[in-house]
Amino acid sequence: MQHGAIYLLTDRPDRSAALEAIIKSVGRCEVVASGDERTRAVPPRAIVSDLTLSRREAVTRLRAFVPHGKAIKIPLVCVLRSTSDHDLRLARELGATVCFPAYTAPHVVVQALLDQIDTNEADPKVAPVVQGVGRASEVLTGLFNDVRDGGTISLPLVDAGLDPILSAVREGGLTRWLETVWTHDDATYQHCLLVAGVAAQFVLHLGFRAEDREHFVRAALLHDVGKARIPREILNKPGRLDAEEMSIMRQHPVIGYEILRDSGCDAPTLGAVRHHHEMLDGSGYPDGLIGAEIGDTVRLLTICDIYAALTERRAYKEPMSSRAAMTILESMTGKLEMGLVQRFGEAMMPNGQD
Repeated sequence: MQHGAIYLLTDRPDRSAALEAIIKSVGRCEVVASGDERTRAVPPRAIVSDLTLSRREAVTRLRAFVPHGKAIKIPLVCVLRSTSDHDLRLARELGATVCFPAYTAPHVVVQALLDQIDTNEADPKVAPVVQGVGRASEVLTGLFNDVRDGGTISLPLVDAGLDPILSAVREGGLTRWLETVWTHDDATYQHCLLVAGVAAQFVLHLGFRAEDREHFVRAALLHDVGKARIPREILNKPGRLDAEEMSIMRQHPVIGYEILRDSGCDAPTLGAVRHHHEMLDGSGYPDGLIGAEIGDTVRLLTICDIYAALTERRAYKEPMSSRAAMTILESMTGKLEMGLVQRFGEAMMPNGQD
């Protein structure tokens, strides 16, 4: 471990005690409480802010503590009491490399912190990947929480997370993206992140223009948002779903469509969210669309979604290799557009996925 300390800035040491204990178990931790004006005793390897950023003095403290000119080089993890658009934007302006809502388990925060430290001190190509996954995770956490509470989706917040995904896959490669996403402990978020990364790789390979790339990655990131209103006992069931549970789960495309429609989402994204389980032969759901009734965005997204589902890790199944997943996709003649499946295979293979 390199020299330096992890600094924990807090305005409530009692509230930060669990976080402090876990940080101390993995490295040197210096706690800087409200009113503590001491200077940094040793150079910071990383900073964790457990400050209430709605308070002006907390913002001033954090801004003064982050080393001048190094905010993008030193990991800064912000634990937020509020994940409103304003607070997330403020945290980013202060140099945050990843943000978590306050209820996040301390061990999850510290693991993300360690990932960022390792990234910062090792391969520079990994940095955009960790940051891209972190940013996309924040977006998913915020929108799923809002939807569960009956709210609508902030599309500008979603859009702010699209370029980091595309940049991460372009600069760090899909393999690093997948390896980072597989460490995520929430299966639904993991799947959305996998599909978003695979979608980014696909459209980069196809040479889509920038606007079209972002629209497609947005659809990929949002495609399962309807699962936010599926009962947790079904959503998080460790084994396979029974027939009744599967019937409930299959409502998520329509639920997601209705949520996004009420949020003022564009028509192509709405169609992708509602129809990403449709098949060309009419065997899909929820509307049993056939052939030309299925648009191009849906045809592309369905391939990415199936590939991610086959290769992801689940408690009840081993992940399938990329080659095995491609074999299954190639066998789905009549259900998927084979020309697109071939192009998809070309996009996946150069990344060393076996």
